[in-house]
Amino acid sequence: MINIDEYIQKYRLFIVAGIILLAVGLIAFMGKKEEPVVHQVAKSEDHRGVTVLNYHKIDNTFHSLSVRPEDFEKQMKWLSQHGYHTITPDQLYEFVTNGAELPDNPVMITFDDGYIDNYKNAYPIMKKYGFVGTIFVVTTYLEKYPNYLTWDQARELEANGFSIESHTATHKSMTEASDDQIMEELTKSKAMLKEKLGKDSCFIAYPTGTYNLHIAQLVKNAGYKAGFTIKYDAVNRNSNVYALERVPIFHTENTNKDFLERVLYLPLMNKDGWVKK
Repeated sequence: MINIDEYIQKYRLFIVAGIILLAVGLIAFMGKKEEPVVHQVAKSEDHRGVTVLNYHKIDNTFHSLSVRPEDFEKQMKWLSQHGYHTITPDQLYEFVTNGAELPDNPVMITFDDGYIDNYKNAYPIMKKYGFVGTIFVVTTYLEKYPNYLTWDQARELEANGFSIESHTATHKSMTEASDDQIMEELTKSKAMLKEKLGKDSCFIAYPTGTYNLHIAQLVKNAGYKAGFTIKYDAVNRNSNVYALERVPIFHTENTNKDFLERVLYLPLMNKDGWVKK
C-alpha cells in the first residue's frame, strides 16, 4: 500500500512545480483579453458621404458659372470655421474602393475647364485657409486662350497640393462623339498632362457632366481609374467610381444660402442611408 506521506516527500518537488505551473496558467487564462471581433462593414451599409463641390469661374462676370470672389471667400471661410478638411481625388478614390479613412468633415473642391481666375482668385483664398483643390483642365486650351491657365501656373498649383486632372482635350461632349473621337479626347489629354506636368492623370471630369456606361468603359480602357459627373448627391462607398457625384455651385440670387443648403443637406441624406438611384 502506498504511503501518502512518503509519496509526497519523494515527489514533493514535482508536485510543487506542477502547482506553480497550474497557477501561472490559471492567472494567464483569467487575465487574457479576448481579441475584438472586427466586423467588415458591407459597402451598402457604409453611408459615410463626401460632398464634392464643383465650381467653374471665380470672378465678377455676370454669368451663372461665375461665383464672385467675395462669395467664394465667405464659403471657404465657413468651411474652415466649421472644421472641414479638403481632400484629393486619390483620397476620395481610396475611400470609395477600399474604405480608407478620411479626415473629419471631408470635402473635395473641384473646378472645371481650367480658367485663369482659378489661379488668380480662388487659389490665394484657398491657400489662406489651408485648402487644396482639383482643377479639371481642357488641355488644348491652356496657353492657347488668355482666360485659361498657363502650364507654369498649373505646375505651381500642383507643387502646392492641388491636383490638375483631365477635362478632355477639347471639351467635346462625349455623348455626341464617336468612339474614336472619345478615345482621342481621352488619350490626347492624358498625354499632354504627362508631357507638361510629368504626371499620369488618373481622373477625368466629363464635359457638361454627361456620360453613359459605354463611355465609362472607354474611360477605363484609356487608363483612367475614376470619372466625375454632375449630380446633386454626395459620394459614398456605393458610388460608381466612373460616375462620381459632384454638386455644382452657381451664382444665384442667394449664392451663399444655396451653398450652405447643399453642403449641409447632402451628408444627412447619406447618413440616413438614402439609396442612390
